[in-house]
Amino acid sequence: MIDGVIVKKIVKHHDDRGFFAELVRDDEHILDRFGQASWSMSYPGVIKAFHYHEKQDDLWFFPSGHAQVVLYDLRKGSSTRGETSVFYMGEDNPIVLLIPKGIAHGYRVLGQTPATIIYFTTESYNRDNPDEKRIPWDDPEIGFHWETENR
Repeated sequence: MIDGVIVKKIVKHHDDRGFFAELVRDDEHILDRFGQASWSMSYPGVIKAFHYHEKQDDLWFFPSGHAQVVLYDLRKGSSTRGETSVFYMGEDNPIVLLIPKGIAHGYRVLGQTPATIIYFTTESYNRDNPDEKRIPWDDPEIGFHWETENR
């Protein structure tokens, strides 16, 4: 796994009324600081990739739908520079994923239903000077194959 990436398995507490689960707590020290919480939805088959940040860390959670999340380490001097990690996240695998600054990241919506992502960042979005560097989804350096391989 890419150095600095944190995966937290979400524990659901079920009873006859439904369930409750904690996503992130301040005493877990997953985020260095809180900047912003955001909510987004993408339709089936959509690929949102790639981008990275120079200042902020992201913490991703998919409460509905399913996504293939791809990370690629761009950090100079990192022991995992050039490595790719893939995570399958969503309602069937409820995890929270910390994506450190300098890690290119993106996702593809899997299945026939939209995917919803809730994400937390360590910095608030600055419209005048966004900390968001774009890389094409099919970047040859990353070389990720986004199509499902039937086995």
